[in-house]
Amino acid sequence: MRVLLWLLVCLTMALPATAQTAPDRTATGGAQTLADIMARQNGDAVDDSFRRENVGVSSQATATDQQLGTLGAVSDPEFWRALRYGSADVRVSAGGDVATVLVQDGGMRWLDFRRGPLRQYGGWLLLGTIAALVVFYVLRGKIAIEGEKAGRTVTRFKAFERFGHWLLGGSFILLGITGLITLFGRVLIAPYLGKELNATFLELGKWVHNNVAWAFIAGLVIIFVMWVAHNLPDRTDLVWISQAGGIVGSKHPPAKKFNAGQKVIFWSVVLFGASISITGVSLLFPYELPMFAKTFSLANDIGLSSLLGFGELSETLAPQEEMQLAQLWHAILAFVLMAIVIAHIYIGSVGMEGAYDAMGSGEVDEAWAKQHHSIWLEEIQQGQDPGPKAE
Repeated sequence: MRVLLWLLVCLTMALPATAQTAPDRTATGGAQTLADIMARQNGDAVDDSFRRENVGVSSQATATDQQLGTLGAVSDPEFWRALRYGSADVRVSAGGDVATVLVQDGGMRWLDFRRGPLRQYGGWLLLGTIAALVVFYVLRGKIAIEGEKAGRTVTRFKAFERFGHWLLGGSFILLGITGLITLFGRVLIAPYLGKELNATFLELGKWVHNNVAWAFIAGLVIIFVMWVAHNLPDRTDLVWISQAGGIVGSKHPPAKKFNAGQKVIFWSVVLFGASISITGVSLLFPYELPMFAKTFSLANDIGLSSLLGFGELSETLAPQEEMQLAQLWHAILAFVLMAIVIAHIYIGSVGMEGAYDAMGSGEVDEAWAKQHHSIWLEEIQQGQDPGPKAE
């Protein structure tokens, strides 16, 4: 919850800064002024309580059998303001809570952010990551095994460890692809391949995304339980970081089963993956598991929102607002995690000789293990046979 709250604060800080305005409305009898309209157009925060609370008092209405009837309490403008701000007493015969919200203009802000900054910055993040890795490969080349191979292998990861890794990684790739189709299909698929094909991709992608999500959550739990003890920070990480994993210096720094770089990836996957999972489940069950109103309430209670200058965050959110916030947060974290995973895939494939064997067969050459995880290799050799000979 603390991590999620911190990430929410970062997202809020990334949004445009707003300023409170309080124009004089005495000349309009309390109604909105041109200054209010201009402030909203400029993106400034406006105290709209003068409209939000001006919805009449139905209990003070004149009896219908008397002169003027109910016109003395709730007029048409007051009634529509109540609908606009969700305070009208609305009853529906079907549809549940979502159907009682007749006007919810937050959807436009969600749509503008989704088709604007989310697509733009998210897309550039992925393309920029790929471009940076291409440049790094051209300049650095593949990280080769130094000297001759030992000809003997040692077990790096057992079968169940590899299963948990591929369950998590494979499901995340499917989730990433289907998520990108959902976000970019309208602008990258529909105009060139047709709306029908895009609709087919979206329908299939939604089914895959909603069901494969459970495999991702299961894989996340498995790798956390298996590897959390090996990913706790220690002093060897400082040496590894100071030498940038071997880029600085004449040889690779010593490391245990996981080096500092792998630990960063592990905790990124665990923390971002957990937050993505929580928001994903909230999107699947939006009325049963709302989360942002509770998070905002916690931020208000501990004074964090005021400390950061955001004032009191809204603790009353319509189901649609919960879904919109969850969807945006879900996508933002997914973009960040996709960039991290792309870098991880690079290192585990074309970026480093012998790295794929660790998650392929589970067996790595002793020379590779000594070069990249010397402390771990010593521990293994002291406790068991180094492993079968390589063919």
